[in-house]
Amino acid sequence: MATLPFQILTTLAHRAKNQLIQETKQPLAVQEQYLKTLLQHHQNTELGRHYHLEEIKTIDQFRSRLPILPYSAYDPYTERIAKGEKNLLTPDPVIYINVTSGSTGKQKKIPVTQRFQNSLGKANLASMGFLDSALRQRGKKLEKLLVTNPALIKGYTTGGIKYGPAGPGVLHTRRWLYEWLFAHPFTTLQVEDSFTRNYLCLLFSLRNPELGGLIANFPMLILRICRYLETYAASFVDDLEKGSLPTWLNLDPKMRSRLDRRFSAAPKRAQQLREILRSEGRLTPPLAWKNLAYIATARGGTSDFYFQHFSDYDLDQLPAFGAAYSTAEGTCGVYPDVNVDASVLTPNTGFFEFIPESEWETEQPNTLLATEVKPGERYRILMTNYSGFYRYDIGDVVEISDFFEQTPTLIFRHRRGGILSSTTEKTTEAHVTAVMRSLQKEWGITIHDFFVTLSEKEFPPHYLLNIELPPETNLEEGSHFLRRFDELLKETNLRYADKRLGEIPAPRLRILGKGSFDIVRQRQVDRGIPDSQLKFPHISEDRQLFAGLTVEKEITLAP
Repeated sequence: MATLPFQILTTLAHRAKNQLIQETKQPLAVQEQYLKTLLQHHQNTELGRHYHLEEIKTIDQFRSRLPILPYSAYDPYTERIAKGEKNLLTPDPVIYINVTSGSTGKQKKIPVTQRFQNSLGKANLASMGFLDSALRQRGKKLEKLLVTNPALIKGYTTGGIKYGPAGPGVLHTRRWLYEWLFAHPFTTLQVEDSFTRNYLCLLFSLRNPELGGLIANFPMLILRICRYLETYAASFVDDLEKGSLPTWLNLDPKMRSRLDRRFSAAPKRAQQLREILRSEGRLTPPLAWKNLAYIATARGGTSDFYFQHFSDYDLDQLPAFGAAYSTAEGTCGVYPDVNVDASVLTPNTGFFEFIPESEWETEQPNTLLATEVKPGERYRILMTNYSGFYRYDIGDVVEISDFFEQTPTLIFRHRRGGILSSTTEKTTEAHVTAVMRSLQKEWGITIHDFFVTLSEKEFPPHYLLNIELPPETNLEEGSHFLRRFDELLKETNLRYADKRLGEIPAPRLRILGKGSFDIVRQRQVDRGIPDSQLKFPHISEDRQLFAGLTVEKEITLAP
């Protein structure tokens, strides 16, 4: 699809990519200029006057004069901004308020200005430039894409400012772009019901045999799209043949009318898909779209476990692109290639500092700059940005993979506090994910999902390994499976091995009833977390997360 809009987009994307590459050759100079410009711009805000930003001339002065503060220090300001007060954190008009999902803690409000959006937009364009380069090396190119993220604004503050998750804010500010980038009408993303939205995005996208990419925030959501495509394949084919939307979809009359006008019969495409369904017995994305070239979704952290399930839907041969390492507070990095877990720090989207692991328990830790970090080491990230947050701990733990030119590449590992300790062993998401991947290979089975927490009544508590098996799957030799979990965790986390010698009791295995993890995810949605932002942890000390679920079998080991 060599349309003019795509030609323009790819030209801009490669220009942004090349500019970023130049910035990575001198990251400290770019960071210094970013900080200098930001402090000058913010010096007359209420918080800027409080910290006398006009007096700060160097990075060292900035780090010595401004403390590292938690979100609670900014909360009073964001509440006042929501009520309509101006010039508190930023001198620019606040056009939107990002509200974090709350899936890993308390919801937070991040003011968004046009200046803030513009800086992130350049990073997103650079990301697209890297993707286009990777695709062209494989004889592919950017084409229309499928995304099912909601574009729903939650509402307006008392001061008249739109608020909601970060994603809808970005989608609405660049709607003109996404109208022709998506293979389905933008309106489909404004459908509130999650299943109906996914169904409609798939249905409209199935009309286009040239679809090039699937995008979702997390791999778990890519798998959900695949499951819907397979489960409702016959229904999709019928709808395409008839040219009408199903009456049973949860759509209000006004939205149905808007979408009905955009949908029409595609009998040739319906026949093509029917033949595939008849010969293959199912529809998967690669079967439905022969030119499907890539998947874009989060990498690192909890994602690793779900990637191994991609082979269930023939996705394992497609390049997986991380796109951008972004949070509600801003973009930290973009991915320079497909099939890599490390993103390149973006020196012009924020001023970044890194807290080494040895300083994590210090109230005001010493920090390192981007040029001072070391590969293989883990750090917490501090960000200073155009939302008016200074030296703010975004709560992520990253590992430095290497350097791209002179700029570090980051692998997201887990959220701050995303560790599990019966005593002091500090087991992480990466530890348990590696163990479970090894166990599945050893047993030759697929585990639908898993979660590790701690028992309630013992001290020190037991590790509780909760798993859900796919339908028609049984776990043979459950005791041996649990013993291997224990052994592999000792190999993966040496602190766990040391504490298991006499302090940590033997782990326990719980096989949960079918649909248990769907119930837990629905609980999160019921709490107000958007389904497109569910970051389901694999470890937590929250003993109530699985309360009330059916335990089909519990297995213990001898002490």
